[in-house]
Amino acid sequence: MKIDQLPTGARFQWKGRNYTKVGPMTAAADSGGTDFIPKHATLQPIPGETPPAAPEEDTAPPLDAAKVKAAFEAYHRAALRVTDEAGRLALQSARVRFLAEIS
Repeated sequence: MKIDQLPTGARFQWKGRNYTKVGPMTAAADSGGTDFIPKHATLQPIPGETPPAAPEEDTAPPLDAAKVKAAFEAYHRAALRVTDEAGRLALQSARVRFLAEIS
């Protein structure tokens, strides 16, 4: 396993020492101190301990396309009110490109 596959708080063994992950690429050694764990480092489960659970899949519901488009149009109208004519032309062009990209 690799450091970026572990959740914060997961325990593992690296170079014969036991660690607890405390940051994206850092871990606190049981013997004291914090070490940088390279992304390429191969980490092992601590013998006798249950390996960390795999991170859960993101189960966020899909975006509602109509709501996203309505929010974008409201933003666009507000932006048009606070810009000059040159800005309005640039915003309108950007709006056309944005809508083409999401269609």
